[in-house]
Amino acid sequence: MLRIYNSLTRREEDFVPLRPGQVRMYVCGITVYDYCHVGHARMLVVFDVVARWLRHLGYQLTYVRNITDIDDKIIRRAAENGEPIGALTERFITAMNEDCAALGMLTPTHEPRATEYIADIVDMIRALVERGYAYRASNGDVYYRVSAFECYGQLSGKRTDELRVGARVEVDEAKEDPLDFVLWKTAKPGEPAWESPWGPGRPGWHIECSAMSTALLGTHFDLHGGGMDLQFPHHENEIAQSCAATGAPFVERWMHNGFVQVNQEKMSKSLGNFFTVRDVLKEYYADELRYFIVASHYRSPLNYSDQELGASRAALARFYTALRGVQPQDTPISEPYTARFEAAMNDDFNTPEALAALFELARELNRAKEAGEGGRAAALAARLKTLAGLLGLLGDDPETWLKRPARPGAGSLDDAAVAQLVAEREAARARKDWKRADAVRAELAAQGIVLEDGAGGTTWRRG
Repeated sequence: MLRIYNSLTRREEDFVPLRPGQVRMYVCGITVYDYCHVGHARMLVVFDVVARWLRHLGYQLTYVRNITDIDDKIIRRAAENGEPIGALTERFITAMNEDCAALGMLTPTHEPRATEYIADIVDMIRALVERGYAYRASNGDVYYRVSAFECYGQLSGKRTDELRVGARVEVDEAKEDPLDFVLWKTAKPGEPAWESPWGPGRPGWHIECSAMSTALLGTHFDLHGGGMDLQFPHHENEIAQSCAATGAPFVERWMHNGFVQVNQEKMSKSLGNFFTVRDVLKEYYADELRYFIVASHYRSPLNYSDQELGASRAALARFYTALRGVQPQDTPISEPYTARFEAAMNDDFNTPEALAALFELARELNRAKEAGEGGRAAALAARLKTLAGLLGLLGDDPETWLKRPARPGAGSLDDAAVAQLVAEREAARARKDWKRADAVRAELAAQGIVLEDGAGGTTWRRG
């Protein structure tokens, strides 16, 4: 039985979908005004793993991950760049898709853009106004009336009276209450606008996700995910809007991944301490970044450092070394590692424990290779690749992976030159010229080449 930590109830719960055999999941995606950073990558990888596991369990999954393509940040960035908003968003949507492909992300079932759902957004705001949960203010904007929703604060655990103490109201706002938030913004000169019952304008950020999720998944669905920083106010506001507009429950279970930190501070654009995915991929391979993310539990803080990414490279090398020289064959085999892996994943997607099971499986594979048990080794290798594939890992050919440069694009000896030096060392060893053999090993080591001597001869990999 899959158990998932529900941010709403603050406990792990047995997962039973609302519709037997079907799961509907919505994840807050990227606001496309800049390149994706590692914090975004964590969210993308976490929910990609969730989607893979749900499908592995046999569920028919509808996975929606939205794109915010109209927002204050987008308008400001386009103005700063002196380019049309559409050109800016298309450029960064393309970049986002490139990053997702590099990280091995499966494509969501739907990837809606906010600008494609203006009619749904207007309909939802109209329903809120008619039900008394929203109002048009003197400045022309439409606001959500937080005081009308008794359950406000249930997700974040925040109390409205405490929130009001430090609430900030902008000079040009005309709210009834400092906690009220904007649903529809009156058009300003030069900004994009759509027609509405309240005049030309554009949607606020929060209402976009409520409208898109409801349009694609219905008023009540199974899972809603996103980064922990979205829990308040974004997800809190989604609950308030959606429940008030439809009169129905909204989401059964909320999932939030933890922050990525740099020196114990949250990584974010606003703090200026972020690393874009494409900058990281100049120094590390995509599978090393992906492993770095899944090596920690999704709800835990994740501290970004070169040391941690280096450890990811070493861990992957252990797996690929175990797979080296074995042709995987998916045949029945008795082993305890699959059950351990599945138990870990069913325990709120405990990927660190799942990886621990894979390391045990790799050790068993090495023992089978050493014992000359070819059939068992082939079956264990197949099992290792299958289970790792559920995390989006170990999809490469072992020999190719082990012989790639230590850094993407790094200059190094080509394979033929390495093979020639390895042969020269073998010849030196055969004639007991240990000095020359050691010199060749040192020369190769200086080029990042690791030699491994075994009963079958010497193999090499790039360290």
